[in-house]
Amino acid sequence: MKTLGVVNQKGGVGKTTTAINLAAYLAAGGRRVLLLDMDPQANATSGLGLRGAKQGLYEALGQPGRVAEFIQPTSQPGLDLLPATPDLAGAGVELADDPDALARLLASVQDYDLAFVDAPPSLGPLTVNVLAAADALLIPVQAEYYALEGLAGLMETVGRVQGGLNPRLQVLGVVITMFDGRTNLAQEVETMVRQHFGELVFWSVVPRNVRLSEAPSFAKPIHAFAPLSSGAAAYKRLSEEVIQRVQKI
Repeated sequence: MKTLGVVNQKGGVGKTTTAINLAAYLAAGGRRVLLLDMDPQANATSGLGLRGAKQGLYEALGQPGRVAEFIQPTSQPGLDLLPATPDLAGAGVELADDPDALARLLASVQDYDLAFVDAPPSLGPLTVNVLAAADALLIPVQAEYYALEGLAGLMETVGRVQGGLNPRLQVLGVVITMFDGRTNLAQEVETMVRQHFGELVFWSVVPRNVRLSEAPSFAKPIHAFAPLSSGAAAYKRLSEEVIQRVQKI
């Protein structure tokens, strides 16, 4: 099983949307996929219709040998979820001195081809656990003025983790999200991101799309909610790029 962390300490960049829709598309392609909601806001959990779960990732972190008991199926065949619960909000304090808790949990997970971990929008202990456990990172970057704000700090943290906690960690790629091709600003930001990150940037770009915004309220990924939308087409293309890169790690 390969583990992909979806990370960016800046909020509102399409991180959870990317985690849900990539996981769903890859599951629809015949892979067994597990999505772990590591964000106390539990947006991935609610976006897949499982808000209100009594137990989930927090409990599994304390009992990794029982992780299978806390995993729940979703309405999407092949896609399971380890949900976030309110108790996860306190895990940041508990994990401050235990950066390998998530790695131990994932070592107990079986029967999946891929695991996606939706990290919180911070560089705190929860995100450090994601960096320590992941094989590779996928970084969504919003096509707006502050796109690169904070990314230097994220890459610095990634470098420290590679030098100690997790030497195998790679950056799978950077994906540009919320792209509005009608504006000069979005095009300038795309150019800037591609100049800065080079081949790490995926060719697939996720547009601003009303259907993508509506899908979570119906607890469905975009391919099930609006399969003919531009958002669905973008995530389908992105999923194909992602799996090509995953096969090389």
